[in-house]
Amino acid sequence: MAEKAAWSVSSCKSGNGVQALRDDNLNTNWQSDGAQPHSVNIQFQKKVKLQLVVLYVDFKLDESYTPSKITIRSGDGFHNLKEIKTVELSKPVGWVYIYLSGTDPKETFINTFMLQISILSIHLNGRDTHLRQINPDRTQFLSNLFSSLRRNSLLTLL
Repeated sequence: MAEKAAWSVSSCKSGNGVQALRDDNLNTNWQSDGAQPHSVNIQFQKKVKLQLVVLYVDFKLDESYTPSKITIRSGDGFHNLKEIKTVELSKPVGWVYIYLSGTDPKETFINTFMLQISILSIHLNGRDTHLRQINPDRTQFLSNLFSSLRRNSLLTLL
C-alpha cells in the first residue's frame, strides 16, 4: 500500500531525501533542511484503512536531530488535513508505534487518502530533524522488520 503512495517532504538535505525513509535501512535517514515544522506527506491513490504509523528514531545516534513532538494529520488532501494524534518522545531509540485511532476501543482504524507527519519540536532545541524509517502499514512493517533483522544478523530463523 505505502509503495504505491506519493511521498514528499517539506525539505531535505542533499543525499538525505524521502527515499531514505523507505529503504529498509536503519543506517540511512531523512534530514530536513529548513524552517520548522518539518513534514512528511503520504498521499494514497485510493482511500486506505490504517491502524498505526511506525517510525524508527535513534536519539543515541541523532541527538539534537531527534524529534521530541510529532503530530499526525489525516484527510483527503492538503486542503482538509485534521490533526488526529500528537505524540511526545523522550530520547527515543528504536521503533515508535503511533496508533491512529481515537480513545474508543471500537475505533481501531482510520480511513484516509493522506497522512501528514509533522515534527513540531526537536530534542536539545535542534533545528533540523532525522527520521530513519516510516511505515504507515503494519503488515508491510512487520515484513520489513523481519527482513531487516535477518539482513543485520539480529534474527535467525529456525
